Amino acid sequence: MLTDMMTIIRKDLKEVLTARGTGKRGGWMSVLIFIGLLGILMPLQTGVEWLTNPILPILWSWIPVFLVVSVVTDSFAGERERNTLETLLASRLTDQSILFGKIGAAVLYGWGLGMVGNLLGAVTVNVVFWQGRLMFYQPVPYLAFVFASFLVSLLMGSIGVLVSLNAPTARAAYQKLSIVMLVVWFLPTIGITALPINIRENIGKVLENINLPMVGVGLLAVILIADLVLIFVARQRFKRAKLILN
Repeated sequence: MLTDMMTIIRKDLKEVLTARGTGKRGGWMSVLIFIGLLGILMPLQTGVEWLTNPILPILWSWIPVFLVVSVVTDSFAGERERNTLETLLASRLTDQSILFGKIGAAVLYGWGLGMVGNLLGAVTVNVVFWQGRLMFYQPVPYLAFVFASFLVSLLMGSIGVLVSLNAPTARAAYQKLSIVMLVVWFLPTIGITALPINIRENIGKVLENINLPMVGVGLLAVILIADLVLIFVARQRFKRAKLILN
C-alpha cells in the first residue's frame, strides 16, 4: 500500500507544481513566494526575535495550513471537475492508498513548505544578523511547533478530504473549508489582538500561573485523537462505487 500511496502523492504534488497539469509555472511561483515570505521577508523584518520569540512562527503558521487547504480541496472535487476521477478510481490502486495518498500530498505540501520556510528563516537571521555564534530556535518550543503544525495540517487535510469527497467543484469545497478556517483560526486570533490591553495583561497573568507544557501536551493529544477519528470517518465514507456513480 505504501508504494501505491507514494504514487498518488507524487501525482498530486506534480499536478500542484505544474498548475494541475497545464505546464504553467504558477505552482512553482507560489512555492517561491511562500518560501520568500516565511523564510526571508518576515525574518528580515523581525530580526533575531524571529528565533528567540516562539510566538512569531506560530502567528504565521496559518500559511502552511492555508496551503494544505488549497491542495486537499482539489483532491477529489478537482478530479471530478477534470473528468479524471473515474479513471483514478478504476485503477488497480486500493481505496486506502488513494485516500491516504490524497491526504498525504496535501500535508506534505503545506507542512513541508512550512518547515523549509522556518529553516530558511534561521539561515536568514544568522546571515543578516550574525552575532558571532550560530543561532537557532529554542529546541523544546521548536520541536513542539513542528509536531503541532504537522497534527494541525493533518487535521485540515482530513477535514478537507471529507468535504472534497462530496463537493461538486474544488471551488465549492474550498469555500466550505474556508469557513472552517475562519471560525477556528482567524476569528480567535483577531479577537485576541482586539482585546483591550488590560484584559490581555490579565490573560497573560493567568497563563503564567498554569502549567503551559501540560496544557500543550493535552491540546496535542486532543488534536491527535481528532486526526485519528477524522481519518477513520473518511475511510468509512470513501466508497469507490458510489463516487463513480456520482
